[in-house]
Amino acid sequence: MQDKDMVSDVLSQLNASLTNYATAIAESENPQLRQTLIQIRNADEQFQFQLSQKAMEKGYYQPAKEAAQNVIQEYKSQLSSG
Repeated sequence: MQDKDMVSDVLSQLNASLTNYATAIAESENPQLRQTLIQIRNADEQFQFQLSQKAMEKGYYQPAKEAAQNVIQEYKSQLSSG
């Protein structure tokens, strides 16, 4: 397996884990468990960010181009009016 494939796989798994943490945090009634899950999620978010930065540096990952300001404003308007 190539480095690029391994990095992509790890990033994909991290994204899935972050979604699962959000669900578990929202459904947790135990304050200590909730805080622990938040700490784990925050650490994973930081690792995901650092890994994605390295992936971009190595050319393994190319993020989407930034949206035009008018497109951003249009979506903001749609979201705030609903």
